[in-house]
Amino acid sequence: MQLHVLNSPFSQEQAELLNQLLPTLTDQQKIWLTGYLSAQAALAGSEAAVQAPSAAAPAQPVSKDVTVLYGSQTGNSEGLAKKTAQHLEEKGFQVTLSSMSDFKPNSLKKINNLLIIVSTHGEGDPPDNALSFHEYVHGRRAPKLDHLSYSVLSLGDSSYEFFCQTGKEFDERLKELGGTRLFDRVDCDLDYDEPFSEWLQGVASSLSEGEAVSLPQEAAGAVSKAASEYSRTNPFYAEVLENINLNGRGSNKETRHLELSLEGSGLVYEPGDSLGIYPTNDPALVDELILACGWDAEEAVTVHKNGDTLPLKEALTSHFEMTVLTKPLLQKIASFTKSEDLHALLEEGNQEKLKEYIAGRDLLDAARDFGPFEGTAADFTSILRKIPARLYSIASSLKANDEEVHLTIGAVRYDAHGRERQGVCSILCAERLQIGDTLPVYIQHNQNFKLPHDADAPIIMVGPGTGIAPFRSFMQEREEIGANGKSWLFFGDQHFVTDFLYQTEWQKWLKDGVLTKMDVAFSRDTEEKVYVQHQMKKHSKELFEWLEQGAYVYVCGDEKHMAHDVHGTLLSIIQEEGAMSKEKAESYLANLQQQKRYQRDVY
Repeated sequence: MQLHVLNSPFSQEQAELLNQLLPTLTDQQKIWLTGYLSAQAALAGSEAAVQAPSAAAPAQPVSKDVTVLYGSQTGNSEGLAKKTAQHLEEKGFQVTLSSMSDFKPNSLKKINNLLIIVSTHGEGDPPDNALSFHEYVHGRRAPKLDHLSYSVLSLGDSSYEFFCQTGKEFDERLKELGGTRLFDRVDCDLDYDEPFSEWLQGVASSLSEGEAVSLPQEAAGAVSKAASEYSRTNPFYAEVLENINLNGRGSNKETRHLELSLEGSGLVYEPGDSLGIYPTNDPALVDELILACGWDAEEAVTVHKNGDTLPLKEALTSHFEMTVLTKPLLQKIASFTKSEDLHALLEEGNQEKLKEYIAGRDLLDAARDFGPFEGTAADFTSILRKIPARLYSIASSLKANDEEVHLTIGAVRYDAHGRERQGVCSILCAERLQIGDTLPVYIQHNQNFKLPHDADAPIIMVGPGTGIAPFRSFMQEREEIGANGKSWLFFGDQHFVTDFLYQTEWQKWLKDGVLTKMDVAFSRDTEEKVYVQHQMKKHSKELFEWLEQGAYVYVCGDEKHMAHDVHGTLLSIIQEEGAMSKEKAESYLANLQQQKRYQRDVY
């Protein structure tokens, strides 16, 4: 069989390649190839795809290769990237799926179709595994991308000032480099299922040249039904088995140790994963808001797009977020009030005053400061977003605690603007949750915070306060599997006597050799405050030796202060003990991240 270029839709080069291939195929292979090409033609949705084009309008074959890159801190972007890849593969595309940290930036020149799914972390920063790629794309070495078609899905939290900042930056930069948008960027708030589905359908349609693409029912789900029927969109109601205060009498803190039953759920997790909890609002706060607004607690309000309704009090308790103010929310509230103060606050040029007002205030403050609100309660609640789940690092190993999951939750209480404030989920757990009650939960898998595959590799763990949680799971797991690698924990809190979380467990692991070394820092027990980074610096020579021996470093806890200070301390240790310049030390630490030997679970 020979192809004649003049009466075929193939170029000379394509025809020569086909003429080399076709004589080598068996009859069975030819039949398979015929069926495969027919399926591809049907997918393209155009009869013209299997007809020879006219000479006046030569066919432009559409690339079926798609690269999906994700930048993820807690696992949400990674999960959506996997769903995107799976859906496109089912549509006949050849998909390359990669985290940004594993992707070779120079390969951008060879890509025709690029999908980016990325979260924004902290104060508008890229997640850890997106840092190097973000730097490359925004640097002088970034190539011209005139050939590139792309689309960005950005995940964020609208309560933060720099909402979806990383996704916006990727979107604009790829455009500057000459790329063409396949589909406009979609910015997702915490409740991202519907916007993700819309984005995926739009992207798939664009890649398929406008064909209407239907999404499978499970496209927005968190886990496949083969694994468990329970997910972020269908949480499991876990029974509370234990709820105790870990802090001693006289402590300034209250840290709850929660044990929940996963019996019958089919849910599984690994050390480093998180548990999502859907909390309820404080009933007392709900009552105060209803009173301040003059609403009827029994008025029916819509809580789902499918039209489901609940009485107002129940809806505010279990469905709507009340404790966070954002600029977009205040802009919507402005349409319900004639308050000159609110309208003045939202004027251009008042950004700093607006930020100052929002910090530490909630919906009740807005009702008291800018009310009365016009319209019905049902009208007003339509502008509120759903209560987002709270993620907590899992403090147990499933191998050591069959069908159970443990959490370490610090109760959040503080005063602001003349009122006592409370953490929504932490105070639910501390004050209202009883043994035998249930909590709606789901597993949030996090591949960016995992024990080494090699159980003989040394690990260094830095986790002050509730940051100790995942390291408890690490130790339980390593004890169960008989890991031989050295382990070193840096833990800190306020007072040794009252705040040494899980003290007896750590001492037992030290005694049994499961834990090799432990250094603690109790900041309020000495005149000069000592933190975990000071203990790291104190042992800098040995710590660097561990790094040189292949140790993995894990940091869990507060990002803005602790994790920032620990990062700086690591850099200075590497610089001094390794006799390196600042630039070489930064490169050394970046290389550890690339090798997944420096992982952070920070919030």
